[in-house]
Amino acid sequence: MWGIIRQRVGPGGFPVPILEQSMHRLRPAVSALRSYSSTAKEVTVRDALNSALDEEMSADPRVFLMGEEVGEYQGAYKISKGLLEKYGPERVVDTPITEAGFTGIGVGAAYYGLRPVVEFMTFNFSMQAIDHIINSAAKSNYMSAGQINVPIVFRGPNGAAAGVGAQHSQCYAAWYGSCPGLKVLVPYSSEDARGLLKAAIRDPDPVVFLENELLYGESFPVSSEALDSSFCLPIGKAKIEREGKDITITAFSKMVGYALKAAEILAKEGISAEVINLRSIRPLDRDTINASVRKTNRLVTVEEGFPQHGVGAEICTSVVEESFGYLDAPVERIAGADVPMPYAANLERMAVPQIEDIVRAAKRACYRSVAIAATA
Repeated sequence: MWGIIRQRVGPGGFPVPILEQSMHRLRPAVSALRSYSSTAKEVTVRDALNSALDEEMSADPRVFLMGEEVGEYQGAYKISKGLLEKYGPERVVDTPITEAGFTGIGVGAAYYGLRPVVEFMTFNFSMQAIDHIINSAAKSNYMSAGQINVPIVFRGPNGAAAGVGAQHSQCYAAWYGSCPGLKVLVPYSSEDARGLLKAAIRDPDPVVFLENELLYGESFPVSSEALDSSFCLPIGKAKIEREGKDITITAFSKMVGYALKAAEILAKEGISAEVINLRSIRPLDRDTINASVRKTNRLVTVEEGFPQHGVGAEICTSVVEESFGYLDAPVERIAGADVPMPYAANLERMAVPQIEDIVRAAKRACYRSVAIAATA
């Protein structure tokens, strides 16, 4: 990595003509709303992330990956498989177990015009480096009056996995989503993972990229257009995964799949649910959310994180502020339990949202079931 810095930084600490190196990367982004007609190919989320990293590293010599076990071991979850062999140890950097150390190095490299991708083995470990993420990366552009850009990506698995206890199961979407200066992305499908990671690496600002360990092995259909090296999704734009007219359900990451399954169950009972895949926590696509609520007149938000000060709370506030007159029922929030994650499997299941929780909330909002308070 130090070799990269020496090669890319000229006299006086300024980057060598970066514009000349990256002009070939200026390709038009593919719209998130574009409808594809080509035959889809099944791709795992793991392979989608791997191909996005590979293509961006190939297209831009300033992009490099660093983190624990990203090189020789090819990543704790094999996201970086094959990259060390292809790009060498200067661009795929195995680090010691010191998140504060290698995150600070990554931020410093971004100051000098490189584009680091910092991998955390789990985002729970990012707490060791949160000072660099918040105070060094997120605030530098503002504090320098726009003179310093920090093009860095912090990525890794986020949220609950399975049987890993309270210290390894937190969702950081609301944590980082509350900080000005950061962009926070939350992919669900393989197309999300591929298009959003490319957008994150190309972005001039720090991006927190929250993946989900349980989705890595999941396969999703990906069109030939999305497999093209020019493919890129816009940051800050949600996707309507399923259209409906009776109720809006917002979700992100793994919970999108739960929301879609809940919508299938609701459809059998005559309730047409519109499911919105947020894709981006910061910036939040308030326009898409409010437009949907103004059509359906009802809202259920779904997230794995803690309920207090959560993403769902922010969405509910936005709807109350901008679309209150359109609501025909109180908004419903589905979130993780307000407790540290239990280790026992039966308690763990009770602590995270389930499909049946979404179904019950949607039915309450549609007045298809007796409210809990009324039965007390």
